[in-house]
Amino acid sequence: MYTCLLVYLFTSLPMLNVNEIRKDFPIFQRETKPGTPLVYLDSTATSQKPLAVLEAMDHYYRYSNANIHRGVHTLAEEATALYEQAREKIAKFINAPSARQIIYTRNTTESINLVAYSWARANLKAGDLIILTEMEHHSNLVPWQMLQMERGIELDFIPVTDDGLLDLDTYKTLLSRSPKLISFTHMSNVLGTINPAAEIIRLAHEAGAVTLVDAAQSVPHLKVDVQSLDVDFLAFSAHKMCGPTGIGALYGKAELLEAMPPFLGGGDMIKVVHLRSFRANTLPHKFEAGTPAIAEAVGFGAAVDYLSSVGMDNIAEHEHEITEYVLERLEEIPGIKLFGPSADKKGGIAAFTFEGVHPHDVAQVLDRDGIAVRAGHHCAQPLHEKFGIPATSRASFYLYNTKEEVDLLVNGIYKVKELFG
Repeated sequence: MYTCLLVYLFTSLPMLNVNEIRKDFPIFQRETKPGTPLVYLDSTATSQKPLAVLEAMDHYYRYSNANIHRGVHTLAEEATALYEQAREKIAKFINAPSARQIIYTRNTTESINLVAYSWARANLKAGDLIILTEMEHHSNLVPWQMLQMERGIELDFIPVTDDGLLDLDTYKTLLSRSPKLISFTHMSNVLGTINPAAEIIRLAHEAGAVTLVDAAQSVPHLKVDVQSLDVDFLAFSAHKMCGPTGIGALYGKAELLEAMPPFLGGGDMIKVVHLRSFRANTLPHKFEAGTPAIAEAVGFGAAVDYLSSVGMDNIAEHEHEITEYVLERLEEIPGIKLFGPSADKKGGIAAFTFEGVHPHDVAQVLDRDGIAVRAGHHCAQPLHEKFGIPATSRASFYLYNTKEEVDLLVNGIYKVKELFG
């Protein structure tokens, strides 16, 4: 069932011209020290930004900078148009029925918190069950733990198998307890596992539950269609998909968003305000209080344009080839232990431990050669506890990475081995 989700990865697609793509990213022109070019293998944490995104934001600040929605002068109207055009692009990118269903937030974390504070606090009571998974990022754990302490709701978890997949048989058993919400990651930020979202959502709806998908890692790398998934809420961030930091999005089904109370109070989220009462604005503005990240929205829209021009299927195919290659190369190294499933069931992530060497030491030695990888628990501490380890090293890949960079990573790990014996 996992493999069928990735069938499109094996179709004949035109390969990316990665060398040309890298020219779009100014940061790859720098050296971390003289003679040491940057090898950036940390896109799961944040992606690099193409010139098109930087120029779009710069153009806004230079020529159209103004506050949105309330002004009638030329700059205000231009800024409003750019802001809302970006929303339209984002809606189209994930095939949302309407741009009204795209709520701007700061990031995936805030999107999940919005659902927790608005939908969940309006609909859940003590004893109600939320089902999560053992592979969740802290952003999809802590908001629900806070609600558990406040409301007395119950939390239970779909286990992760030894090979990094979700135990769907246990999930089906959990569904017999009539959960109210199923909230899960589409792609694990540690294991790289691409979960069978459509099946999880279908089973959840059959059990009468609402669904929320953390798509921070999937939307940048795969073609995600919210209508095909039939998901109720979906959260993602611009900065992981070639866009700026400080802005993300929450997609929600219109009937759910309409019924939810506002998340924050202030300007622009209101229709009418009196001294003792207010009436909330219509979607999507009901959830967007105060002056928003306007330039970042413009950059978000430019990032969507850029990824669309490259082609999400092309990006997914390229990353699959890189993932196959990096897993093969890392398995050659004595003392390396890889985490997560095989390449046909995961995205461009390779998390590993190196016997006798702390992941932080691995990362620091690699950095001497300009190789940027992540080390730690990656905001997924319970998952690391599950595997009995405090941390992992994580190399992650995107449309601008090459097999030559994988070779440099492997050579760097051999240097780690020489240094630590």
